[in-house]
Parts: sequence; structure tokens; C-alpha cells
Amino acid sequence: MSGFAVAVATVAVVAFAVWLAQISLSAYLMTLLAVLFINVALAVSLNLTNGLSGLFSLGHPAFMTIGSYIAAILTYPERRKSVMLPDLPEFLATNEVALFPAVLAAGLIAVVVAIIVGFPVLRLRGHYLAVATLGLIVIVQNLATNWSGITRGGSGLSGIPRLTTIWWAFGLMVLVIAVTWRVKFSSLGRAMMATRENPLAAECAGVSTFRVRMVAFVLGAFFAAIAGTLLVHLISVVTPKSYSVLLAFNLVVMVVIGGTGSITGAVFAAAGLTVISESLRPMEESLGLYGMSQVIVALSLILVLFFRPQGLFGSGEPIFIRRFFSGRFSG
Repeated sequence: MSGFAVAVATVAVVAFAVWLAQISLSAYLMTLLAVLFINVALAVSLNLTNGLSGLFSLGHPAFMTIGSYIAAILTYPERRKSVMLPDLPEFLATNEVALFPAVLAAGLIAVVVAIIVGFPVLRLRGHYLAVATLGLIVIVQNLATNWSGITRGGSGLSGIPRLTTIWWAFGLMVLVIAVTWRVKFSSLGRAMMATRENPLAAECAGVSTFRVRMVAFVLGAFFAAIAGTLLVHLISVVTPKSYSVLLAFNLVVMVVIGGTGSITGAVFAAAGLTVISESLRPMEESLGLYGMSQVIVALSLILVLFFRPQGLFGSGEPIFIRRFFSGRFSG
């Protein structure tokens, strides 16, 4: 059996499991499962940006905020726009679109923003790039706060149609994993990893390191915007601080714990940390220990950095995963 056939069969089996969960679990648990799928997509997409190409970008929350507001405005009920969003241009105020075109528009606008931001920012390295992308989060949050006639400012936008289903979240996760896997095991992926390991040597070998980093940054921004779009149409509200520096930290933790550059590691780490955080939430509320889940996440990061700094799977994929999806089941 070919690797592609194995991948399709695996997706079909997991989709069947999701269908069984849908008919047996409560709406609350299905919402948590959708959040888990979206978090996995975010972690894998950040691994594409940071893990494969060696960038240290913390800008995912900024692109999630951009995607969220764009899609929320596009899908917002037309009858409420004049009251809630009085400064909208007429072509936006008098139209209401479905989720798919809103997702597409959000992703494409995030791509344009990423290209514009990427030209000056991607010439930086290491912690300088991290600080610059943190600045992008602050800029986007302040724009959303002060552009009150279009975003409702600090009050946020509520009453957003709940259009995201478990299948939208599942589809995004599958798409992000498939694209990232395809990129990693291609000439582009090899160029990204060469850039990560030694930019000077990569340049000498004919790799345009700036172009490679730009592709990784733009792809990550595109997927982050779509994830933000689906999340806001799952929880029905967005504020300028919905996606903050804390989220950027959590996503980096998922990547580091799973192994920088490992798709499998990002999937396991994102799923595990999401389950732990959501499981501890009732305990936090009952005991009044708010923030306990974040303390556990931070401690987990410290322990992993101390005992296994390369993460669960290093920068590669487990050999059984590689053999499984390549269609080689023995040897």
C-alpha cells in the first residue's frame, strides 16, 4: 500500500472516530475536542515557521487576531452591523457572507500582512526577531482597541454566528499536518532545515535563506489566521486581547516539548497540554487557584528543557511513523 493510501485510510479512521464521538459526547466535550484540533493545527503551523526554518517568531496571535476580526465582520448579521459597527464601509455593512469565503479572505489578508511585515522583520535573527513579532501582537491589539467603530474597541465583538463545527476544526488540523509533512519531506523542507542549521552554508549551497524564511513565515501566518477564524466562530466572541502573548508562550511550549521540527511531537504536545489545561479548569475554579494550569505548563517546559532539551522526538519523526506513512511496514 502506498504512503498516500495509508494517509487517506488513517484520516478516514480518525474521522470515523470523530463521528462516533459526535453522536455520543455532549456539546461541551465536542467543543473542547474542536479546540484541541485547532490547537494542534496552531502548534504544527508554528513548527513549520519556527521548527523547520529556525525562525523565532511569536507572531501567531497577531495573525489570529487579524483573521478573527476580518471573518467576524464578514459573517456578522447584516441587521446588527449598523448598530454594532457604525463605521463599516457600505460594501461590508450591507453584506453577510458564509464561513468559507470569510475564512479564505482572512487567510489571504493575513498573507499580505505577513509579506509586508516579513520584509523588514525577517532580516532580524534570534531574540531580535522574537521581540519584533511581539511588537506585532501589541500593534494589532492596539489597532483593534482604538478602531472602535469597526471592532467595538475593548468591548469586543459578541454575537458572532457559531458556524464552526467539529468537522471544520478536524479539516483544518488534517490540512495543516498534511501540508507541513509535505513541505518537510521536500526540497523546500530540506532548504528550510539547512537554513535553520547553518544559514551561511545554506547560502553557499545556493539556498535563498530570506526567501525560505519568508515562505515559512507566510504559511504560518495563513494557517494562524484560519485557526483564529474558526476559533472565533466556535466561541462567538472576540476581543483585542483574545489572542495574547500568553497564547504565543503556550504555542512555543508545545513546539519545544514536542521537539523543534517534529510534526509528531507538536501533535502530541498540543493535544496533551490542551487536555491537561481543560481538565484542570474545574479544579482551578473550585479551589480558587486560578492560573494553576499555566504554572503546570511552565513547569513542564522547565523539566523538558532540563532532562530532554531536544524535546520528545527531537527534530525528526519516530521511525515507525515514517515507515507507516511511507507504506513500509517491515524491515
